Amino acid sequence: MDLLKGFSHLHHASIKFQGDKTIYVDPFKIAGAPHDADFVFCTHEHFDHLSPEDIRKVMKEGTVAVVPKENVKSCRKLDLKEVIGVEAGKDYEIAGLKFKVVPSYNLDKKFHKRKEDFLGFIITIGGADYYFAGDTDYIPEMETIKADVVFLPVGGTYTMNATEAARAANTIKPKVAVPIHFGSVVGTRADAETFLAHLDQGIQGVILLP
Repeated sequence: MDLLKGFSHLHHASIKFQGDKTIYVDPFKIAGAPHDADFVFCTHEHFDHLSPEDIRKVMKEGTVAVVPKENVKSCRKLDLKEVIGVEAGKDYEIAGLKFKVVPSYNLDKKFHKRKEDFLGFIITIGGADYYFAGDTDYIPEMETIKADVVFLPVGGTYTMNATEAARAANTIKPKVAVPIHFGSVVGTRADAETFLAHLDQGIQGVILLP
């Protein structure tokens, strides 16, 4: 089973899945205007994760947005079919798509404070669980996360750096680990390669960004 079939790392922390449903997580700097999203997930309100311009590029009639509950009001201005406000610690099912919501925050940085209730998502697709961590450090909650594939930020400054992200992956023990949050706002391909180099044996590291 190819766990990454249908997945693309579009830019920075932006991921697209194209299959029975088309899902975007944190769409940012989208090329063109595909208008093909069934679901848009946004981990938090920062410009490179919740971008109204890019949501407009991918939304179509019937698109559902899943956002932190604090961002529902602003997203309703986009004329989406439905905007679902969610919070960490809860499980959801929307139009047949199941997902869990988990915390995402910094431990010793000022950018993503725990009290701001930023999010990560564990989305079930084709029977496998995919963890999209959002902008986070290595946090204690990762010790209880179970996922087949993890998408982890490696750029440092605002999030974990590459070696910290590898530690997170080695704790979660997925089958596949994908570095994100590099190549644009912060972080380089060298960070992604460092992440891969520090993964435990048995975890397949894959760089999806072209």
